[in-house]
Amino acid sequence: MNMPARSSTSGWPLDRIRIVLSRTSHPGNIGAAARAMKTMGLSHLRLVNPKRFPDDEAMARAAGAEDILLQAQVCTTLDTALADSIYTYALSARQRNLGPAAMPARQAAGEILARAGTGEVALLFGNETAGLSNAEVQRCQSTVYIPANPEYSSLNLASAVQLLCYELRLAAFAGRPPVLTRAVPFASPPAAHADIERFYAHLERVMVASGFLDPEHPRRLLPKLRRLFARTELESDEINILRGLLDALERRLTTQLPGNEGRAR
Repeated sequence: MNMPARSSTSGWPLDRIRIVLSRTSHPGNIGAAARAMKTMGLSHLRLVNPKRFPDDEAMARAAGAEDILLQAQVCTTLDTALADSIYTYALSARQRNLGPAAMPARQAAGEILARAGTGEVALLFGNETAGLSNAEVQRCQSTVYIPANPEYSSLNLASAVQLLCYELRLAAFAGRPPVLTRAVPFASPPAAHADIERFYAHLERVMVASGFLDPEHPRRLLPKLRRLFARTELESDEINILRGLLDALERRLTTQLPGNEGRAR
């Protein structure tokens, strides 16, 4: 079936990237590709003459990305699928004498996003067995490859889609995409300067009271401890833990160590 082209009004570059699968043989690969897209924040899928689609196997392999399949545009020709794209990248592992020069996926990701800032960009993937034909590649402006093991560079179609979408997501967030989790954050905010200085004063007081530090002959102990803790970039919770430990030691010293015997010199 033919569907009208869908335009995007979003300013987010990932919303302007279309994954185009040409002559896909196995519906399961279509579903797995949809899942790969959704995990990386892409949502626009176009299919050119798939052998079987719609198909229950595609829906089963989508595993939560069924909405991408339901919205997928199915086209009878590649030209129809690419009609509203301002730039098309061919995904191919084969080196060809004809067609555009190839670039690795990570290098290409930034360029793809930059072009998607001004219009719709298509990433064209070929048939699982034969890949893209020379005629299909020649309809593209650039070629992208995944730098796999040269002795065995064959990638499953959905895996190739996953890798390209991953590189695009990394590039879109400058290498630091947001991570959402229900886990309680292990880290706390960085400790303030005043809190760190109070910790150092507390530490010095306990070391003197315990006899570990002789204030008359401190040598370089305190500067070395400052350097040690500075390397850890102390957090607010960590300061609280250390101060709590020092409080406990101080209480024990008050009751059990009335003298200062055994000072370190």
